[in-house]
Amino acid sequence: VQLAESGGGLVQPGGSLRLSCKASTDSFRRLCMTWFRQAPGKEREAVASLYTGDSSTDYSPFVKGRFVISKDNTEKVLTLQMNSLKPEDTATYYCAAAGCRSWPGSQWTFRPTNFQTWGRGTQVTVSS
Repeated sequence: VQLAESGGGLVQPGGSLRLSCKASTDSFRRLCMTWFRQAPGKEREAVASLYTGDSSTDYSPFVKGRFVISKDNTEKVLTLQMNSLKPEDTATYYCAAAGCRSWPGSQWTFRPTNFQTWGRGTQVTVSS
C-alpha cells in the first residue's frame, strides 16, 4: 500500500479544509485507516479512524462534532472534512493504513505503532 495526502493549507479560524488520502492498493476494502497529526514539539496523535470494510468510525474527543472521516471505495480515497477549525488544529496531518479483517476499535486504530504504512503528510495551518 502506498498513501498520498493532499488538501492542506492555510485557513482562518472557523474555516474548513478537506484532506484526501489516495491509496494505491488492491486491498482498499480491508483496511484500517487513521488520520494522525503532529504539531511541532508534540507527540503524534490520532484524529479519526475508519474501517473500509464496513465504514466503522471513531473520533478523538477534540475533533468530534467538527471533523468527518469518510471513504470512496471506487476512487480508493480516504477523506477528512475539517470544519470549525481552531488554531490548535495546526499540525502536519498524516494518513496511515493497516490490513484489517474487521473493525478492531479505536484502542487499536489510535495507536501509531500499529501502522506500517504512512503518507508523507500535509500541513494544516489555522491562523488569522
